[in-house]
Amino acid sequence: MAVKIRLRRMGAKKAPFYRIVVADSRYPRDGRFIEEIGTYNPITDPAEIKVDADKAKQWIANGAQPTDTVKDILKKSGVIG
Repeated sequence: MAVKIRLRRMGAKKAPFYRIVVADSRYPRDGRFIEEIGTYNPITDPAEIKVDADKAKQWIANGAQPTDTVKDILKKSGVIG
């Protein structure tokens, strides 16, 4: 089972809001997920990022692969180096 840390799109049309979730890579983008570990709001200036650092580090240590976008978000929030 390949586990990924990725964004789940929420919000209205043309007003995206994302939740950072841990999900099996076989599930659809906005489908079933294992755990929610944070949120990302690109509409605000600057973008609002809330991440549970402990959970993110634990999932990465257990082998979860963050997507490129999530990796950038985690770097900006200081979770990974």
